[in-house]
Amino acid sequence: MKRLLPLLVLLLAAVYVGSTLVPPRPATAFDTAGFGRLPVVLNGRVKPLDTVARTTLLVLQGRQRVVTPDGRTLEPAAWLLDVCFAPDRADAYQHFEIVQPDLLALFHLAAEDGAGRKRFSYRQLEKDLAELDRQAQLAQPVPAQARTSFQKAVVQLHANLHLYQRLRYSLVSPESPDFLAELMRFQETAAAGSAAIRAQQADQPHDEAAARATMETGQHFLHMSQAASLFPIPPLDGEGNPAGWKNTGAALLETFETGRVNPYALTYAGLARTWVAGNAEQFNHIVTLYGEQLGKSFPRTMRKTGVEVRFNAAQPFLTSSTLYVIAFLAAVFSWLKWPDALGRSAFRLVGIAWLLATAGIAARMWLEGRPPVTNLYSSALFIGWAAVGLCLVLEAVYKNAIGSAAAGLIGFGTLLIAHHLSLDGDTMEMMRAVLDSNFWLATHVVTVSIGYSATFLAGLLAIIYILRGVFTRSLDRATADALARMVYGIVCFATLFSFVGTVLGGIWADQSWGRFWGWDPKENGALIIVVWNAIILHARWGGLVKQRGLMALAVFGNVVTSWSWFGTNMLGVGLHSYGFTEAAFVALVLFVASQLALIAIANLPLAKWRSFRDAAAG
Repeated sequence: MKRLLPLLVLLLAAVYVGSTLVPPRPATAFDTAGFGRLPVVLNGRVKPLDTVARTTLLVLQGRQRVVTPDGRTLEPAAWLLDVCFAPDRADAYQHFEIVQPDLLALFHLAAEDGAGRKRFSYRQLEKDLAELDRQAQLAQPVPAQARTSFQKAVVQLHANLHLYQRLRYSLVSPESPDFLAELMRFQETAAAGSAAIRAQQADQPHDEAAARATMETGQHFLHMSQAASLFPIPPLDGEGNPAGWKNTGAALLETFETGRVNPYALTYAGLARTWVAGNAEQFNHIVTLYGEQLGKSFPRTMRKTGVEVRFNAAQPFLTSSTLYVIAFLAAVFSWLKWPDALGRSAFRLVGIAWLLATAGIAARMWLEGRPPVTNLYSSALFIGWAAVGLCLVLEAVYKNAIGSAAAGLIGFGTLLIAHHLSLDGDTMEMMRAVLDSNFWLATHVVTVSIGYSATFLAGLLAIIYILRGVFTRSLDRATADALARMVYGIVCFATLFSFVGTVLGGIWADQSWGRFWGWDPKENGALIIVVWNAIILHARWGGLVKQRGLMALAVFGNVVTSWSWFGTNMLGVGLHSYGFTEAAFVALVLFVASQLALIAIANLPLAKWRSFRDAAAG
């Protein structure tokens, strides 16, 4: 059994990964997957409707699954279809997350009224939206850091409701029971109505009813153009940049000039009619024809949206995080029993998880046309990926399961951070102007991120040393020496990449802002990492610290690096303050406190270490 275990684990992991790559079976007769592949522009990026649905749900409720009042589970694309084409149904879905007690009281609701005691429907909220608007107007002028928990919840919910309302106007008019029929009538009367308006303006005889009806229709389309968030109407002349896409209302306003309703707007109106009527055959036919037409006119765009939909469904980082957890447990248990079999199993699991994460990062790079690190979300992915890669090298050299345990822990931890960062919306957002340079993103950002990865890894290995030494009897002389060599080597690696990355950042700053160094908080954070790693090395070389001292210094490297990675963004000042995330503040404080506690434990006298071990063993 012990001999077969590594092979069995490898086969099961391969089957598990393969199962995530198989396209999911359709939940209904409607081709919602085909609908989800249709491209739109949002926030300057062409993306499939599937991505719009998934990211919107993450913002609204922190998950991508929607449960209807009758207990059915909707996939994201089906939910978006209801929001855009059948808003009366969607208004009953409980997908607005509210946990702040005073905000619940504002809507005269209790936690028990919501799904999971925290999710509520638009219908439950709409009667008190005027009061929410009033509270939002009072809260928005207050600086984000100074807002009360109630004000923060009000601003967040107000933004979420605004997002939801704008989605409803993005494809068809939610106020029209049959938008397709309305557009067909408009196309028949548009020329006569426009002529009547021109005659009215010239004070000539005209059809008053036709002029009034046409003006009302124009006002309706103008309202749609102002209220919509998506730009689903592509340019009629084929591939182009995202700026050429229009929202439905703006495209319909052009009918007054062309005399012809935009065919793409008619397509979405046809989809709305068939979806509401429950006619799956016609719905699927329209989706297929429209997809084929877009494939001819926009082959590159459709190829990318198809890959992105498959990427969304596969969720490679979720699968990797699961494998990392299993690998960590296998590595830890290998220190207690079956060291060879469980150790090799853990190593192989880490390898599969790392390859899957590599494929996920590569897919994101191809979709964005960018290097791997472009925002905080992608930095979490890359830092974890680089750290796990180093762990695989350590495990291949030392074969003691320490590298696998560290890989499982740091891989899962960084993917967990990435998941929470994804709750802010699209993780492949358009680049901020300050970062819009593929060369420097591929040199400075990647190099300094590898420095982050190595510094964190050194700190994690030091934590393993401390915990095994204090609470177990497994830290023998050979293991302690191996961990010390690992930490020392990784700190050397981290120093090199942190230093080179910081220098490259200075050159980028000189090109962008005309100065190499400006004592910006982010620049200071990068410099502190270099200085701290240099302090560790000099303390070791000078004999100022031995093994335990080295470990304590390496753990504090986690504090320094977390400050540079997240803390500097929370200050809200400086040229690099483009990644503010208030939700991370509490997590950062708790993380720093935990690292300081570990440093304190590391500095306990050896007699205390022995007493802790005896207590744990007893």
